[in-house]
Amino acid sequence: MLASGRRLLLVCTSFAILSLLAPSNGASNSTETLSRGHNKTGNPLEMTPRVSFQLKLHALFHWSSFGFLMPLGIILVRMSTKSQNGGCIRLLFYCHVISQVAAVLLATGGAVLSLMNFENSFSNSHQRVGLALYGVMWLQPIIGFFRPERGVKVRSLWYFFHWLLGIAICATGIVNVYIGLRTYHERTTKSVRLWTGLLTVEVIFLGFFYLMIDRWSYMMKQGHASVEQLRPTDNRRTYPTTLRKELAIVQE
Repeated sequence: MLASGRRLLLVCTSFAILSLLAPSNGASNSTETLSRGHNKTGNPLEMTPRVSFQLKLHALFHWSSFGFLMPLGIILVRMSTKSQNGGCIRLLFYCHVISQVAAVLLATGGAVLSLMNFENSFSNSHQRVGLALYGVMWLQPIIGFFRPERGVKVRSLWYFFHWLLGIAICATGIVNVYIGLRTYHERTTKSVRLWTGLLTVEVIFLGFFYLMIDRWSYMMKQGHASVEQLRPTDNRRTYPTTLRKELAIVQE
C-alpha cells in the first residue's frame, strides 16, 4: 500500500511539473519589459504593473515553499518520531510528504516564472543561490520516494543524508528569501521592512516550535515524581531502630 502511494504521488508530481513547464502567453513581452527596465547604472527599475505582479507572485511562491511548507514538513516528521500511536504516525508521515511535495512544486513554479518572464543574467547572489536550489531540491523528493525498508543496513545512511539535505535546502531557501527581499528593495527602492519582519517572526516561531517538540514532554514530567523515584532502592524491608532492637532480643 505504501509503495502504491509513492507511485501515485510520483505520477501526480510529474503531471504538475509538465503543467508548470507549459509556455504562457506574453512571457517574451514580460521579459523584454523587464530587460528594458533593468539598467546598469544602478538606477531604480521602472516596472509595469504586470511585471510587478509577477515579481510578487514569484516571491509568494518561494516564501510559501522555503519559508513555510518545508519547515512545516520537518516539524511534522519530527512530531511523528515522538508519537506512540501508529495511526497518528502514519497521518503525520503523509502530511509530511504532502507538504514537501507541495513545497517543491511551488518552488518549481517560482523558478519557471522567473526563467520565462524575468531577466536572468545571474549577476547577483539571489539568482545564483536560487539556481543551485532549483537543481538540488529535486534530489530530496527522489531520495524520499526511494527510501529503503527498515532493517536494511543502508537505511541509517539514507536517513542521515535525507535529513541533512532537507535541513540544508530549507535553511538555504530561507536565506535566499531574505536575499530576494533585499534585492527587490535595491532595484525598486521600495521598503521591505514589513515583509522582512514578518518572515523573521515566522522563522523564529517555527524554530521555537521545533525545539519544543523534544522538550515538551520532559517539561511536563518535571512537576510529577516518577515511579522510579517512589520505588525503594532495594528489596529489603526497612524497620525503625526500636523495632530492630526488639527483633534482635527475640531472636536471642
